[in-house]
Amino acid sequence: MDISLIFRIAAIGIITAVINQLLKKADKDEIATLVTLTGLIIVLMMVIGLVNDLFGLLHGFFGMGGM
Repeated sequence: MDISLIFRIAAIGIITAVINQLLKKADKDEIATLVTLTGLIIVLMMVIGLVNDLFGLLHGFFGMGGM
């Protein structure tokens, strides 16, 4: 795992929080919620790739091939 991924996730979280607060101050709560959900989905897509790599590594490590 690369440390830059952690920084990217943190940057997305900070940017999402700032935009969320700005939109809430402008009484645009619905759009603020959508921005938050979009940030969450982006981070989840990044993490899903890592989880897939982890399961592939475990699959190869334990030799769980087909019979």
